[in-house]
Amino acid sequence: MQESIPEIHKKDARKSYSFAIITISTSRYEKYGNAVSPDGAEDLSGKAIKELLEAAGNTVSFYRLVSDEKNAIHDAVFAALSSSADIVITSGGTGLAPKDLTIESVAPLFEKEIPGFGELFRYKSLEEIGTSVILTRASAGVIKGKAIFCLPGSPNAVKLALSKIIIPEAGHIVRHVRE
Repeated sequence: MQESIPEIHKKDARKSYSFAIITISTSRYEKYGNAVSPDGAEDLSGKAIKELLEAAGNTVSFYRLVSDEKNAIHDAVFAALSSSADIVITSGGTGLAPKDLTIESVAPLFEKEIPGFGELFRYKSLEEIGTSVILTRASAGVIKGKAIFCLPGSPNAVKLALSKIIIPEAGHIVRHVRE
């Protein structure tokens, strides 16, 4: 039986990776401060990300909770990029509210954008939330040889992104980013 093109591309990829999680929420940060895990901040989306990653055999080597402020987001992203994580995932701050600054803070740092991620995420979200999908600015790119995914803050959104896109493509993404 002949291998499909996606199977060929993923054939030599490792099966587990290290991830960094950054949750961006001013209200949660004001309540919990410098929490060291999603459990310590009642961070449902961060907890869902961690559980999905670990269930797939990956590790979470970095977690940070920050307020929705450009400098706080930058500091967390650069700390995550300096960690042992292969991939960085942010959750929160991707909407249209004036306080949602994740995309304005992270996208200018992209050395390469991964536009297909946002397009595919919105396409897959359409079945769950209908045309409200236009409100998300979920995005991804490459910074300093690592992929970073900026996800909405909703637990359902992170579950969809991780289970349907990021986890299945992690090996393929890491391999291409590091070539």
